[in-house]
Amino acid sequence: MSNVYNVLFICTGNSARSQMAEALLNHSNNTRFKAYSAGSHPSKQVNPLAVKALEHVGINTSGLRCKSWDEFAAPDAPVMDFVFTLCDAAAGEACPVWPGIPSRAHWGVASPSESLDIHAQAKSFQETVTTLKRRIDLFTALPINKLDNLSLKLRLDEMGQKEVK
Repeated sequence: MSNVYNVLFICTGNSARSQMAEALLNHSNNTRFKAYSAGSHPSKQVNPLAVKALEHVGINTSGLRCKSWDEFAAPDAPVMDFVFTLCDAAAGEACPVWPGIPSRAHWGVASPSESLDIHAQAKSFQETVTTLKRRIDLFTALPINKLDNLSLKLRLDEMGQKEVK
């Protein structure tokens, strides 16, 4: 692993959760990480409620765009050190072979878009930002270079198995 760790967040549509995680990690002022996001079947645009939730916590969203995970499996793509799936559908799909054999974990987060009520959706998007920020804060605090592969994998998996308070 290099001095800067490349992190890929995946959701099927790459329109909300993975976009929020990418923006949160890149906004964290932690220079050890560079975040990306992608989806197996990317949407046409980033969900406007995801954009609003990020902007509400002071994150610039101007560079966000929906991307296919094929973009990150290409020979000229950045080599990923970590790949996190954020939705159960993406976790169940056969992912591309990632160059560099990154550490992988599933950090399942419920879709904030599921409610039909726009006010409930807005609240759900804010809760998703909070959940992802907590997980990312824990992740960036890990002494990655001091953990063996098995210990690192266990810690990453644990972050995704329970609600982080």
